[in-house]
Amino acid sequence: MTTPRFKRILLKLSGEVLMGEGGLAISPEITARVAQEIADVRAQGYELCVVVGGGNIFRGLSAAAKGIERATADYMGMLATVMNALAVQNALEQIGVDTRVQSAIPMASVCEPFIRRRAERHLEKGRVVIFAAGVGSPFFTTDSGAALRAAEMKCDALFKGTSVDGVYDADPKKVPTATRYETVTYSKVLSDDLKVMDASAIALCRDNNIPIVVFNIREHGNFGAVLSGQGVSTIVQNAGA
Repeated sequence: MTTPRFKRILLKLSGEVLMGEGGLAISPEITARVAQEIADVRAQGYELCVVVGGGNIFRGLSAAAKGIERATADYMGMLATVMNALAVQNALEQIGVDTRVQSAIPMASVCEPFIRRRAERHLEKGRVVIFAAGVGSPFFTTDSGAALRAAEMKCDALFKGTSVDGVYDADPKKVPTATRYETVTYSKVLSDDLKVMDASAIALCRDNNIPIVVFNIREHGNFGAVLSGQGVSTIVQNAGA
């Protein structure tokens, strides 16, 4: 399929993307591969910012279900995203990509605080900016954080790297006959509960007309392939876009 050319992109990755075999929370080898995917796309002239989830280390919602107070669990999950952000930053800088981590929760010893104008300046200078700690408040997912940062940074699109190659009408891992959409509207995603991102993130992207491109980040070279129109993906957008 042909993907429109975008200039500034936010890449949303789940924390599980960084996991290795045997339950290793952060695999250096896999993190290095993901970093190389990001570096290859940046080398093509794109401005890139990244949001990484924390589910490989800690899931606030799951912990809350097991008895930890929800707000506390969510803050713990935010700290997990900072750890992942630092891991991706390290992998990128090892291959020569200037990278900055900005956290919604100030922690000056390890990264910058989130400052929108500073982040924009980093992007203009060709640096990759990784946003950590979600929105800095409990009860919001990293999907919502990604949508918010994409809107704030005036991104042309939000790319969601997952373990499947797009959006299906059913779970393709459970339903062999599931059909993949080439394009689908925000409204259908919400009405059919297609599990692309949480509802608040979808609504925020819809209201700001930010296309969501869902693709398989686990397939080597697929990020760049989707951007060039050669890879397989699904675009979530407004009707008639």
